[in-house]
Amino acid sequence: MNYITAGESHGPLLTTIVSGVPSGLTISEAQINTDLARRQGGYGRGARQSIETDKVRIASGLRFGKTLGSPITLQIKNKDWENWEERMAAMGEAPAKLKREVNPRPGHADLVGALKYNTDDCRNILERASARETAARVAAAGIAREFLADLGVEVYSYVTQIGSVVLPEEEPMVSAPDYKPLEIETSELRCPDSATSEAMKEEIDKARKEGESLGGVFRVVVCGLLPGLGSFTTPTQRLNSQLGAALFSIPAVKGVEFGIGFEAANRVGSKVHDSIQLTKKSGFTRKTNNAGGLEGGMTTGMPLIATVAMKPIPTLMQPLQTVNMDTLEVEEASKERSDVCAVPACAVVAEAEVAFVLAEAYLKKFGCDTMADIKAAIKAYKQRIKTMSR
Repeated sequence: MNYITAGESHGPLLTTIVSGVPSGLTISEAQINTDLARRQGGYGRGARQSIETDKVRIASGLRFGKTLGSPITLQIKNKDWENWEERMAAMGEAPAKLKREVNPRPGHADLVGALKYNTDDCRNILERASARETAARVAAAGIAREFLADLGVEVYSYVTQIGSVVLPEEEPMVSAPDYKPLEIETSELRCPDSATSEAMKEEIDKARKEGESLGGVFRVVVCGLLPGLGSFTTPTQRLNSQLGAALFSIPAVKGVEFGIGFEAANRVGSKVHDSIQLTKKSGFTRKTNNAGGLEGGMTTGMPLIATVAMKPIPTLMQPLQTVNMDTLEVEEASKERSDVCAVPACAVVAEAEVAFVLAEAYLKKFGCDTMADIKAAIKAYKQRIKTMSR
């Protein structure tokens, strides 16, 4: 299962095509729209979110709410297109007084993209490099999420840090799978602790007054996974390499850890590796989950836990210095309508990327044509590994 997206931030619409989807999977537009709303939410978002109300339109690949096994096309209209139609027209001549973006922003794709694609207008770059594109990813991942949910797999996220404010957690690998979705979804920062959420909001308010932006840290948690997804046999088949690549594909993501991550470098081996035990109920399992649900590039059956760091948004209301691409003089970087903080939104996008990788891992192991065959294969696999643990 994979996807491709198309569309610009201020173009008429975003489009994504999802291929490799088995037949017989029930899809809910309402659920996809809920995820799109979650991506638009969060304290510290900018004015664009008050313009757009993202809704998906499924144009192919379904009949009466069930997948056909053919590619699925999803579309999201950009309401702001009506204000940009002349400047972002796909055809025709450019307006005589077209304003070009010639002051590239530090930290954005503006300058390097302009050099790579030989343009003197950073708008050609920033429209596609914009995080607006991630709306299409979240819509596409609605297919992967429905697939995983049908197999008993739950994917969610929560925010652990905004700026200097950190959620207090003594044993994150223990507490991460136990947070209640209601606690997370009712928080404007997707943080399960109300006191920490309020402190994060104060941090964002301070940054807004100073013309700054803020990054942060969040975790993606996946429960209900079977052991043995992924492979150790080749580097590209290792699930941690696939998950890492998917998470780093998100704009502004600068760091990814699985399990205790960098903390493992500070401990001796006996305090890092998870002892194996055998129980009548679960079969082979682990006493701890420092590995974050991954060993040897494969799932262990424990909750998969990834911690992700996001840098601050590069558009600043008090811009940094840059170089004007026309005059080659030092000027202030351009200001594009933007957020102060988008960490909660980034967490939702990260859920989408993780869901796609895991959906593909299930399809590789259990077949890809129809849900009935996939479920039968999973049932047989569960029976086999249960027999092995007796």
